Amino acid sequence: MNMSTTYSALTIAGSDSGGGAGIQADLKAFAAHRVHGLSAIAALTAQNTRGVSAVHVPPVGFLRAQIDACFDDFTIGAVKLGMLANAEVIHAVADALETYRPAFVVLDPVMIATSGARLLEDSALSALRERLIPLATLITPNIPEAEFLLGQPISDAASADAALEQLRQLGAQAVLLKGGHLLEGNEVVDRFSDGQTVARFTHPRLPLEAHGTGCTLASAITALLCRQQPLATACEGAIGYVARGLQWGYQPGKSSVRILDHIGAAR
Repeated sequence: MNMSTTYSALTIAGSDSGGGAGIQADLKAFAAHRVHGLSAIAALTAQNTRGVSAVHVPPVGFLRAQIDACFDDFTIGAVKLGMLANAEVIHAVADALETYRPAFVVLDPVMIATSGARLLEDSALSALRERLIPLATLITPNIPEAEFLLGQPISDAASADAALEQLRQLGAQAVLLKGGHLLEGNEVVDRFSDGQTVARFTHPRLPLEAHGTGCTLASAITALLCRQQPLATACEGAIGYVARGLQWGYQPGKSSVRILDHIGAAR
């Protein structure tokens, strides 16, 4: 990384008052990778390790003001997109990305809650497909989100392999299909494709329940892209970072849900 330029990473996502996911996890991951973190808050959540109790979506004009302020003052190397609550928010973010054209956009398509509930209305799903995915350098869906995007089940390794290329046909430059929800023995298999390189990244499945892994993975990739790593290398490095964060993780709340240790992961 050329230290004569201080690259910043911008996260446009929702906040997590419990500190384990969302904007809070993103900024921790950016800092752990020695990248300056910026944020534009697209949603405010009242949540903890036991669930979400309330959501507030600020006016889209204020969201755009946050994004404009960041691009006006900082050299933004990459942008991470997380929870975008509705079609109006998605269109506002897409408009901003089309204005500023950042070099890298990592889209974590947050569409399915841990409970399995849908988080996006049909109009928002259409906006995600039509406006944001074509602007993305990389999308990082988990298995339920990939099933939602494709409208078909992914139940085994063969269907996951097929889904990888089907997802890329939606318009993003590359796809990292996360395998945590797919049972493939004692390992988790994350599948990557950019149309030229196809790779599998495997790591042991840990017997624990965790919070913020998807947010952290996407933001770690974003930080590594700021540090000018190739896309597949950034994905592999971020997967290792999340695995270390889980191993070093802790339980700050009253539930059994583990929060990633970003300091431990950075060692």
